[in-house]
Amino acid sequence: MHGLCCRETREESHHFMMKLLCGFTLLLTVALAYYVYIPLPRTISEPWKLMVLDATFRGVVKMGDFAHSLGLSHGVRVINSAIVGFESLVPITNQEIQTEDVLFDGVHVRVYHPPGDKGKLRRAVMFIHGGGWSLGAPKLGSYDSLCRQMAADLNAVVVTVDYRMAPDVHFPVQYEECVQAAKHLLKPEVLEQYSVDPERVAVCGDSAGGNLAAAVAQRIGTENSTSAKFKLQVLIYPVLQALDFNTASYQQNHNVPILYRRLMARFWLEYLGADPELAHSIMMNNHTAQDQNLLSQNHAKLDWTNLLPKEIRKQFKPVFPVTGSPNILKDVPGLLDSRASPLLAEDEVLRMVPRAYIMTGEHDVLRDDGMMYARRLELAGVSVTNDHYQDGFHGCVSFAFWPCYFSVGVNAVQNYIAWLEKHL
Repeated sequence: MHGLCCRETREESHHFMMKLLCGFTLLLTVALAYYVYIPLPRTISEPWKLMVLDATFRGVVKMGDFAHSLGLSHGVRVINSAIVGFESLVPITNQEIQTEDVLFDGVHVRVYHPPGDKGKLRRAVMFIHGGGWSLGAPKLGSYDSLCRQMAADLNAVVVTVDYRMAPDVHFPVQYEECVQAAKHLLKPEVLEQYSVDPERVAVCGDSAGGNLAAAVAQRIGTENSTSAKFKLQVLIYPVLQALDFNTASYQQNHNVPILYRRLMARFWLEYLGADPELAHSIMMNNHTAQDQNLLSQNHAKLDWTNLLPKEIRKQFKPVFPVTGSPNILKDVPGLLDSRASPLLAEDEVLRMVPRAYIMTGEHDVLRDDGMMYARRLELAGVSVTNDHYQDGFHGCVSFAFWPCYFSVGVNAVQNYIAWLEKHL
């Protein structure tokens, strides 16, 4: 009788523990689903996969912010360490492509060599990676895979620029290092060393790298110090201005991953070496309020109500407060510098840049930056191809490789390489 009671007691205890475990598992599942789920546009590419990716990235950003708040490390360094750790797990593709890490006028670069006769003149692409001027592993993972694919598919020499990043350096260091690398590549003796046809060299970049690629193309186009020039520029969802954080695409996509408006504001302030506490003010366009006299000569260059068609503007209206924070533009002069914001370049500068391919995504806060630049280049007489993806989101090109295959990323990489194949 006593044994029977003990057995019943154990069974009741076991059932209780199982119920407790099931309840805990259910609560954990609900909490995880609540954290992962965010409302996304119906037309965005593979939304559930993007939610999981975004949840992971948000977790890494929170880790960085926590470490920063405790004074353990700068948040950007924590985030970048996580990115580098993940990218190091990505297997190397196109292993027939040989690489060498060298210095171009003191700037670290990696050169990708396609197999075959090195005596035959080839095309060349200088690639500048994105990551908000502060993140990224250009020699690892998705960027390495992308450069290897360009070298293989185009039978081209590819040079990726490993420029120094924030918070170690700030504008204009990243810009100047990319200019130095470009000038070195375009030297006749260097082109000859790598068997590159001086008439077939392109500059390419994504996101912040697209910003740097556009700025470098402007610099090289207007200078007489290089005998060779870039034939083409490829700008993949480029960030091109920091004066209007309420363009139609910023308003439409401010909470769409993986580049939220608040994150882009943080990247800009870090790049320009400014106070991160200004993020809220610039997101409200307080730095470009109607009482800012410094803006008069730049307003037309980013007037998206004139530069963009109605179907892109949709129902959105400009947001410029009557009064704002006049000290921001004085304290952060880089906001008005066309080297940092290529969209602010004068028309005579734009006339000197090479033919352009600009990729934009509908669900990207930077969509209108790219589209405005495309329109300004067209008005300046430059031939432009604007490849727009209705299902595109920011960063999708980086997710065209293992383990984050997004169909829009795979298509985008194939299409822009095909454009280079045809025009370079």
